[in-house]
Amino acid sequence: MSPLRYELVFSDDTGSAQDVVVVERTALKGSGGHPVYVDATGIIRAEISDRDEVRILASGGHQEISRPVRARALPDPGPEDPPSPAA
Repeated sequence: MSPLRYELVFSDDTGSAQDVVVVERTALKGSGGHPVYVDATGIIRAEISDRDEVRILASGGHQEISRPVRARALPDPGPEDPPSPAA
């Protein structure tokens, strides 16, 4: 089964600057048949394969991701963790 959460790491072309966004699995599947993950704002949407391959999905018009992105699986939250609005 796919992890519930990932960190998406967006890097610049040199790999020196990074932005990290946490996304959580939804009930949706992407066109490749893999789970769709979203961040808390709903702006970042990504289909992530079982081999951690990432395909960023547009959540609005004129979006284009040109920066490299990779996914890092996070441990599933424990029962004491509050539920996420993305779940």
